[in-house]
Amino acid sequence: MSDSSSSERKLKNRRQFLQWTLWTGVMAAAALKFNAGKAQATDQVKIPPIPKLDTGLGATFDPMMVLRDFDYGAVKEENGRTVREFQLYAHSTPIELNSAITFISWNLNDRVPAPTLRATEGDRVRVIFHNEDGHSHSLHFHGIHPASMDGIEPIRRGKTNIYEFDAEPYGVHPYHCHVAPISRHVGKGLYGLFIIDPPEGRPPADEMVMVMGAYDLETDGENELYAFNGIPNYYRDYPIPIYQNQLIRLYVLNMIEYDPAVTFHIHANLFAIYRTGHGLESNEESDVITMGTAERNILEFAYKYPGKYMFHPHQDYIAEHGCMGFFDVIAEDA
Repeated sequence: MSDSSSSERKLKNRRQFLQWTLWTGVMAAAALKFNAGKAQATDQVKIPPIPKLDTGLGATFDPMMVLRDFDYGAVKEENGRTVREFQLYAHSTPIELNSAITFISWNLNDRVPAPTLRATEGDRVRVIFHNEDGHSHSLHFHGIHPASMDGIEPIRRGKTNIYEFDAEPYGVHPYHCHVAPISRHVGKGLYGLFIIDPPEGRPPADEMVMVMGAYDLETDGENELYAFNGIPNYYRDYPIPIYQNQLIRLYVLNMIEYDPAVTFHIHANLFAIYRTGHGLESNEESDVITMGTAERNILEFAYKYPGKYMFHPHQDYIAEHGCMGFFDVIAEDA
C-alpha cells in the first residue's frame, strides 16, 4: 500500500473518530439534561407512612391506598411459564363523591378505578371475569393479544368469562368495558390500569397510579364532577405525602369521557416523560402533558424543596370540579 493511501486512511479514521466523539458528547449532554431531575433523586426508595383516613364518605375503597396498590395476581407455574391469575368482579356500588352526592357506579371489585393489574413482559395473563352486575359487561385490554381475547363480546349477568393472553408489549395499558354505549359504561367506572413491566425492570422509585375519571351525574353526555382515583378533590383535602429528593414514578391514565382531551400539570417542577410507558429512556421533559381519552404515560420527577405542591389539569373547569390535588413533600431529615 502506498504512503499516500495509508495517510488518507488514517485521516479518514481520525475524522470518523472525532465525529463519533462529538456525537456521543451531544447524546450524553442530552441525557444529562433530560434526566436532571432523576440525577438529584435518592437511589433508596423511601415511602412515608400512609395514615388510614376517615373521610366520613363511607367509600368502599380509599384513594390514598389506590395510589400504591398493585395487584400481581396469583402466581403459578404452568409448562415452565409464569402465569398470573386475576379475579375481577363486576358490581353496581354506590360511591359518595362528596357529602351531598352519591353516585351508583358500575365497577370492578367495588372500586373506581378498577384494580391496577401488573405483570412482566412474557408472563401469561389469565383474567377470570365474573359479571355479578345487572347489566352485560366485558373487559377489553389494550396491548397485543388474539382476536378471541379482545373483549368486545358482552358477558351477560351471572356469567363468567376467562381472558388469557401473553403480557406484551411492556408499557402502560388501560383496560375497560367495551359494551355499547361504551362512553356510559366507562363513565360509570368500568376502567383500570394494566402495567406490563420490562423484563429488566426500571430503576427504584416511589411508584404511584393516577387515573383521571369523570362523572356524568345528569346522564346528558356532559361531566359535572372529575376525580383522580375515584373521589373528587380527595388529594386536595388529603395531600399525598412524599419525601424530598425521592424519585417518583407516576403512572398517569386519562379515562375521562365526553371531554376530548385534558392536560396533567405539576407545580414548581418538571417531569421526564415516557410516552405510553414504552421505553426505558426519556428524551422529553415538561411540567404539563396533554392526553386524549385512554392515553397514558409514565412521568418521573423528584422535588428539590419541601412543601406542598399542587397538581391538576390545566383546564380550569375540570380542576375546579374535582381534579385537584397536592403533593406534601417532607424534608429528608424530618
